[in-house]
Amino acid sequence: MELVYVFHSGFAVLSDKASLLFDYYEDTDKDHGFVHEELLKRPEPLYVFSSHFHQDHFNPEIFKFKEKKDNIVYILSADIARKRSKYVKDQDYIKLRKGGSFEDDLIKVKAFGSTDIGVSFAVNLEGKEIFHSGDLNNWHWMDESTQEEWHGYEKSYLDELSYIKKDKQSFDLVMFPVDPRLHEEKSRGARQFLDAFNVKVLAPMHFWDKPEDDEKLLQSAKEHDVLLLNIKKRGQKFSLPW
Repeated sequence: MELVYVFHSGFAVLSDKASLLFDYYEDTDKDHGFVHEELLKRPEPLYVFSSHFHQDHFNPEIFKFKEKKDNIVYILSADIARKRSKYVKDQDYIKLRKGGSFEDDLIKVKAFGSTDIGVSFAVNLEGKEIFHSGDLNNWHWMDESTQEEWHGYEKSYLDELSYIKKDKQSFDLVMFPVDPRLHEEKSRGARQFLDAFNVKVLAPMHFWDKPEDDEKLLQSAKEHDVLLLNIKKRGQKFSLPW
């Protein structure tokens, strides 16, 4: 199984039986690159996920993928139908909200919550538990909020983790925001996720073209025996350790 960093929060997970594409915003070369030149040419079924309507997580161009590939299943957060209705009203897709699920012969999907809008996705592919956070994060904004406000944001986030933990306790692969706009605490949410769940591989995301090393996250990954992927550029490929 292989992971490809596309851009921002966009990733592709490749296996012999199916491929997953999460939160496509731009290809590895904006309009062209890995998705158009490689992913859409793969023979196995492709599942395309969008966690919410924000333009950096949902690009309606995904529906043009059907011009190049016919075995595609679209799985979208329910808010997209409300907020970007003109793009999806004539499309065939699976609509999920928090607590919803989808299953076929190849994958099992459960939608969990977000601390912004939309959902996060847990996907079981070939027995591996894969989690894409969407905009689920501890968006504490300490530099801009009162202590009471950011404590409230943090509680909402930890409540969402507790909700997930009722159903899932471990993940083989987690894709999670480490947003540089959060400055010194940009990895706080990711570290709290590692405290809450047994995670094998962590892929940081939601940093546009500005990946940054974070010593706190490096230390947390080491303490929890987590493989922290060192993402530096679009199109970077990682062989997953199973």
